[in-house]
Amino acid sequence: MSDVHPVVVIGAGPAGLTAAYDIVKRGGSVLVFEADKVVGGISRTVERDGWRFDIGGHRFFTKVAAVEALWHEILPDDDFLLRPRMSRIFYDGKYYDYPLKASNALKNLGIVEAILCVVSYVWARVHPPKDQTNYEGWLVARFGWRLYRRFFKTYTEKVWGVPVNQMPADWAAQRVKSLSLGAAIINALLPKRKQTDITSLIEEFQYPKYGPGMMWEKCTELIESLGGSVVLNAKVVGIAHDQRGASSVTIELSDGSIVEQAASHVISTMPMSQLVDVFVPPLPKTVSDAGHDLHYRDFLTVALVVPEDISFPDNWIYIHASEVKVGRIQNFGSWSPFLVKEGRTCLGLEYFVFEGDQLWRSSDEDLIERGKKELLYLGLIKDTEIVEQGFVFRMPKAYPYYDSTYKANVATISDFLQESIPNVHLIGRNGMHKYNNQDHSMMTALLTVDNIYGAQHDIWAVNVEEEYHETSGSSGTGRDAPILPRPKSD
Repeated sequence: MSDVHPVVVIGAGPAGLTAAYDIVKRGGSVLVFEADKVVGGISRTVERDGWRFDIGGHRFFTKVAAVEALWHEILPDDDFLLRPRMSRIFYDGKYYDYPLKASNALKNLGIVEAILCVVSYVWARVHPPKDQTNYEGWLVARFGWRLYRRFFKTYTEKVWGVPVNQMPADWAAQRVKSLSLGAAIINALLPKRKQTDITSLIEEFQYPKYGPGMMWEKCTELIESLGGSVVLNAKVVGIAHDQRGASSVTIELSDGSIVEQAASHVISTMPMSQLVDVFVPPLPKTVSDAGHDLHYRDFLTVALVVPEDISFPDNWIYIHASEVKVGRIQNFGSWSPFLVKEGRTCLGLEYFVFEGDQLWRSSDEDLIERGKKELLYLGLIKDTEIVEQGFVFRMPKAYPYYDSTYKANVATISDFLQESIPNVHLIGRNGMHKYNNQDHSMMTALLTVDNIYGAQHDIWAVNVEEEYHETSGSSGTGRDAPILPRPKSD
């Protein structure tokens, strides 16, 4: 890269900051513009009144050597904790250990139900559903109807907001590819330490002691120490381009002023649905329409402070009960004691929503009251008065939503940019509209910087999930989310 102008990075999440850090380490010039007031994206650590919250829960686990090395280059080893992966499933008034443990599952199910589950599984293996193109049929064929209803249906529908039988099965090969009833039973009866072959059965992970945001705050410091710049509250409102490619970026700063920055390359983690609107001159209508037709699943957390002695040891509990809206509950104290205060912990109730729906629009006070009542229903507290404080955090565009047209829309945008504005590079979860893990996003950043310096990686073919968690391959689509029905608001 020999251009005199800096690389402009849009967004200071894991992908954007990884790209910026790699550039300055190579001696390049880089400017990062982040519309929010904090770095880290969904991997931020939120702080309120001395409490720290991990939005969504971020386990630091990877078998990708470059990502592992980068984590420990950014933070010293002393800043990492090695945490046990502890989680359970709440269903039908009972808590099931997850990964499954034979004695616990048998106790909760009872001998009769356990036998019925096995019979249901055998029946499904002998007489599998005729239609396995939908996610329900795919799961039933591998677990049987009884286990499917207990351990998959309700939670999956909470996460994505649609019936499982309306979700095509493409996603299944990524999310639960290696996990079958047989694998789960073997793991329950003969558990192995250091189980990393199957994503869902990882036993231990690394974790920055002050939360994932600690990683990205330190990365920001390193970028700036090496001559780069990270500007917060800076919204990109324009990307000027001509037949040679993108030439400059226009930014609206927190004081309302507008500045223009010349750029040799633009690396974008901005959601595609927004990116298509900032080009000057405007993109062809077919391209902008493709961006506007991309959708997202959004996320909110209700964090409730409780005495430490009434908490649970899990990192999180998956809530399969249809009687409550909460989908998962974190115990921040189990992630790290540095996130909470002495004698207290904080339980983070996670709700999967669409931006603008009833839950999203509810007041913080109403959401906190809902959280208290749902904790009470789940038996995690005995009295709502025991909750000392409550906080609410909303995270828009947390998960790319995969409807029937998303692949064509993404291809329309990425193909146009590659052909007509090739110095605009798309990376990360929202930048590529791909349901990536943090380390997958980081890998797309590292390979993109390689490309800027002359390599020819196809980052759309990168499949970190397959490389480090799964056993055999699909077509390199990344960590796919299910293809979902069109949002009702359309």
